[in-house]
Amino acid sequence: MAELRAGTVVHWQRLSPILAIFRLAPERNSPFQDYQSGQYIALRRERCRLTKRVHGPDGRPHFVPALDAAGNPELGPVTHSYSIASAPFESQRDHHLEFYIVLERDGDGTPGRLSSSLLEINPPADDKVTYVNRITGSFTLPRRASGFKSVVLVGTGTGLAPFVSMIKQLHFEASQGAVDGVQYTLLHTNRTYQELAYHQELLAIEASHQFDFVYLPSVSRPTDRDFGDRRLGRGRANNVLRYILDMPLKEQDDLTAVLESGGDVPRARAALGAAVGPALPDHVSKGELQKRIDPARTVILTCGNPSLMTDIKHIADTRQIRFEKEDW
Repeated sequence: MAELRAGTVVHWQRLSPILAIFRLAPERNSPFQDYQSGQYIALRRERCRLTKRVHGPDGRPHFVPALDAAGNPELGPVTHSYSIASAPFESQRDHHLEFYIVLERDGDGTPGRLSSSLLEINPPADDKVTYVNRITGSFTLPRRASGFKSVVLVGTGTGLAPFVSMIKQLHFEASQGAVDGVQYTLLHTNRTYQELAYHQELLAIEASHQFDFVYLPSVSRPTDRDFGDRRLGRGRANNVLRYILDMPLKEQDDLTAVLESGGDVPRARAALGAAVGPALPDHVSKGELQKRIDPARTVILTCGNPSLMTDIKHIADTRQIRFEKEDW
């Protein structure tokens, strides 16, 4: 079994109350192993708020904070795997791994045990993160996209992490003269503009034209500021992809199904009314994107919100496009 080692947080950037980016340096005299974009490593914090499994009145299990006899939160170690957001060339050059994290919550609103601890990092007073000295995972371009001439990456929220690593590595390799001739399209969505991590860096990579790359950023809760941004799209990732492929909104499909089955029609109508209509950034047209997403030569890779990934699989299956997702 891979051993545990103690890393040090050398960079910390909070994007919002629930989002952050940090860089982790390895234990002294113990460099991180080489890896491929899309792989992950297990992180651990020693004093996390623990939870316990209980059953509600309906018999269904859920998790609640674990408390000691005095009513105080019980603390203990928790380990969880995170995709690496830094590109391999960056880690070799700068000797760190970068992570893009979100405060997770379960259906009852209980904060994630490890993610809540990671969001409390406060260098230099509190800058230690333990890691398992093993980088692994098969969610890589050689394993999931080999043989395809068009690769569509759909990253929602912090599910962007493996894809930003891939794009940065491809850009670096292209700058060194290694171009693979594949078309890469990244659909990157989050709730707000402020939460679009790596946005400016990805725009710059697209503008460099070092390789065939189209970047489609989108926000699902647009503000007045966003409607005036010609480089920004609108809508949830699945609905933007549905729009590109001439499919109805997910909420429209849901309403149609409810009307046929006799379910909660008012609720489905309200969800459709609240849905943000998808829109693309001005620099690329639907027709151009449809040409890039030729089913015979395309694979869709996705990582992020589980419900969105389920719908993206449905979209891919409907259009007979190869589908791959990050699953641990």
